[in-house]
Amino acid sequence: MSDTKAEDNGARAADRLISLFERQILDGKLKDGEPLPPEREIVQTHGVSRTVVREALLALANRGLIEARPRFRPIVRAPGYDAAIQAVGSVVARLLAVPNGIKNLYDMREMMEASLAREAALKADRHHIAALKSALEANEAAIETDREFFETDIAFHAVLFQIPGNPVLPAIHKAYTGWLSEHWTKMPRNPGRNRTNFAAHKAIYDAILMRDPDAAEAALRRHLDDAWRQFKEVYDTP
Repeated sequence: MSDTKAEDNGARAADRLISLFERQILDGKLKDGEPLPPEREIVQTHGVSRTVVREALLALANRGLIEARPRFRPIVRAPGYDAAIQAVGSVVARLLAVPNGIKNLYDMREMMEASLAREAALKADRHHIAALKSALEANEAAIETDREFFETDIAFHAVLFQIPGNPVLPAIHKAYTGWLSEHWTKMPRNPGRNRTNFAAHKAIYDAILMRDPDAAEAALRRHLDDAWRQFKEVYDTP
């Protein structure tokens, strides 16, 4: 058999194995949180090579249907909004590399968060306000610690995605954070810049607390526009 035919047969075998496991996960035969069978058992049961098994498992992990960790058996993850959005992660990663790719994604984030800030000013209840206040206080307490400030910054914005009660939105925020974090975490930070960003968060919070959707949107846009200027200074991007 030629090398090309062998590769084709391997690819078809991997596709069949992917379809089988995907169907079993969607049907509930393989339950959320349970480990997949050991690699050796899959090889013996389905008459495929270890290479085929590993290719299939990688594809399932990329689709968010399993969680693969080194030295551990993969764990089944029932499909949900997180899995659906994570499935496009590899495509988004390539799009970020094209000209204006990061800016395009960032602009989409700003459009969405501006709408969420308005929504929060109009509809946030006392529990939402308490969550925003708690996130803001944690953000202030972390001003002197760069890594912690970055994490509390993300947590503050995450509350805006939770307020409408739509389960798709937190999944989108998680995806945005993952897609862009590689670039943002490499930015040099300092307490002065952290204080500026905290003040922006407080302005958003204050506008929401005063039930002023126009002010909330304007504060959110000023904050993200300023954050983009900070990003451009570091990466020298248009």
